[in-house]
Amino acid sequence: MYVGTLSFDLLLGDVHSLKEKRSVVRPIVAELQRKFSVSAAEVGDQDLHRRARLGVALVSGDHGFVSDVLDRCERLVAARPEVELLSVRRRLHTDED
Repeated sequence: MYVGTLSFDLLLGDVHSLKEKRSVVRPIVAELQRKFSVSAAEVGDQDLHRRARLGVALVSGDHGFVSDVLDRCERLVAARPEVELLSVRRRLHTDED
């Protein structure tokens, strides 16, 4: 069993309130969940209106599948024009960890 995780640190563009932040972050989380069947959520920086930390997780029996899906998730977030991807942290765990 393989568990892959991504942690995205994002800088949001023209956002001036937490309400505007939600209108940017929620569609990204929903698209990750819908397109790739991953667990995704805003996991940090909830009180900052121009920053967001998103987490993505995936479980599979195939190492290659996990790597491929995480790559596609990273490309999707990096391609969003309304956010700047500051950093990505990727981890891959096995049942032997």
